[in-house]
Amino acid sequence: MTDQDVAPAPDRAFQCEACGGVSEYAPGTYALRCPYCKHEQDITPIPRQVTEHPIGELAVLPRRASPPGRVKVYTCPGCHAVTESDTLSDKCQFCATPLVADASGTERVVPEAVLPFGVGREQARDALAEWTRSRWFAPNELKSVTEAETFRGSYLPHWTYDAQTTTQYTGERGEHYWVEEEDSEGRSRQVRHTRWHHTSGTVGRFFDDVLVPGSGQVPVKELDKLAPWPLEETVPYQEEYLAGFRTVRYDVEPEAGLESAKARMAPVIRADCKRDIGGDEQRVHSMSTLYSGLTYKLVLLPVWFLTYLHAGKAWPVMVNACTGEVIGERPYSAVKITLTSVGGALLIALVVLLVVMLRN
Repeated sequence: MTDQDVAPAPDRAFQCEACGGVSEYAPGTYALRCPYCKHEQDITPIPRQVTEHPIGELAVLPRRASPPGRVKVYTCPGCHAVTESDTLSDKCQFCATPLVADASGTERVVPEAVLPFGVGREQARDALAEWTRSRWFAPNELKSVTEAETFRGSYLPHWTYDAQTTTQYTGERGEHYWVEEEDSEGRSRQVRHTRWHHTSGTVGRFFDDVLVPGSGQVPVKELDKLAPWPLEETVPYQEEYLAGFRTVRYDVEPEAGLESAKARMAPVIRADCKRDIGGDEQRVHSMSTLYSGLTYKLVLLPVWFLTYLHAGKAWPVMVNACTGEVIGERPYSAVKITLTSVGGALLIALVVLLVVMLRN
């Protein structure tokens, strides 16, 4: 069955109880807020818990359609304009009415949980201003950057994986010992050597919520810099939390995400093997890992995307919309770097001069 085989569900818009406008999710709350009259109405929690799904369930799920089959056609409930988008939620391109799609009608895997926006637009602006003020070697005029050319809140899909691992390894344990030797001039000295012993063993570890980005729209290395995420604060997925924000659909299938998760587990398992080997040094020659109790879920994580202008160039920045962590590109001041380098060289020269004077 493909996306085209599923009867389209009506697009969601959340009407304000007070004025009849369309409400949006209010960051840092569990409520919808009307952008017109500011009335807030609570989001009624759904009666279920966030659940980890056995990896075996994937075998019976249908494959998703390839583009353009995944393009969602929204009909705005406000102005009735038609908007095409590959997102789960967006805004009408004509009247900016928040639009939310029914994920069960388009997705192979429906989001299990969402980490709601905790940092609002103004807080994100403050975080950007603080970030620019604290940049070493940044041009002085950068300190005054407070406005962003673009400022967009988005939910990004991430897979989480749990697994119990049992790993059999082979390796060597190195033990240091000291030998008294003479150098070329006949002077005695202690020289360290290492005696190696072949070893093998088994280690186990439970991995909880190994996080893997579910979209290739943002480089993984950049997303990893936004960690850690307070995953304990996730709530069961509800469309209300998406209202007013753009929600990216996943393009990394869960099976591919699992392989990435195993790659993230491997260095931790290798470190466990080294601890188990003991001694002064360790070598790990082979590892064979058995994974059991594998589970997965799809989680939506909130990010503010900003672009500020400096010296005629756009500089992209991302803000973790839960912790306020800012990462991004920044300009450097050649003058400041040069002055610092010259100052460092002068300081070294002064120290050398003082040492020479003291010896004399």
